[in-house]
Amino acid sequence: MPDNSNAVGTIKTIRRYAVKSMGAEELEESLVTGGGLLGDRGYALIDAENGKIGSAKMPTKWGGLLALHASFTEPPRAGEALPPVRIDWPNGDSVTSDADDVDARLSATVGRAARLSSTRPEVISLERLDPLADEEVILDIGHIMMEGRFSDYAAIHMLTTASLARLSEIRPDVSFDAGRFRPNLVIEAAAGRTGFIENDWVGRTVAIGDDVRLRISDPTPRCYIPTLAQYGGIEADFRALQTVVDNNVLPVPLLDDRILPCVGVYGFVEQVGKIRKGDSVRVE
Repeated sequence: MPDNSNAVGTIKTIRRYAVKSMGAEELEESLVTGGGLLGDRGYALIDAENGKIGSAKMPTKWGGLLALHASFTEPPRAGEALPPVRIDWPNGDSVTSDADDVDARLSATVGRAARLSSTRPEVISLERLDPLADEEVILDIGHIMMEGRFSDYAAIHMLTTASLARLSEIRPDVSFDAGRFRPNLVIEAAAGRTGFIENDWVGRTVAIGDDVRLRISDPTPRCYIPTLAQYGGIEADFRALQTVVDNNVLPVPLLDDRILPCVGVYGFVEQVGKIRKGDSVRVE
């Protein structure tokens, strides 16, 4: 049995993003592999013109992906090829990834020729628009992407209800839905734990349930995505990012300790296993 003396909360929500930048599936449980939740960011759109990976971090090119929802047609299995995904549009239309017209329909949605793929290009390039620059500054973060997947950096992104509650306390007129920040795990903070509690987890190990252990490497720097309209009724609101800018800026080790607006943390898997909603979360 786990030692709960260092408990910081429990798993409230498990979110798997079958296709990068689309809406998440909410799961009751998931296998955590060395690369994160099994199947997470297993697919992505690839720009047909230049081979860059499609990400809503460049909203002018790929923001349309955020309105879509993706789910696997059957559960992924460890050691096997990923199953097809089903993609749903807000108007009720849908298509599966093995359909002949899937690329044409997705290209029409994003306004550029693209193909859906579960195989990463040989040369990895992913653009990110700097939300804090006065002029348009485009950064390429392809070099920090995880091997074999379409995740931007780390295996797991976690966010606590304590942080969301603190943001809501500061700006009660803004909706701080967890989905706005696209975490894999939403942690229900234990009683008495308030504020941006994840800030203190960086450099430490987080234990989840009986088996899973994560090394917390960095606070999660925020991009434009939290300001944009997203699947699930999340409305566009730049104030969501501005609230973070004004109240929680931290050094990010990944980016040479640059001081950036952050909410949540990134973790790398030290010990694999299965997690379930309600599992205890402990900081060791």
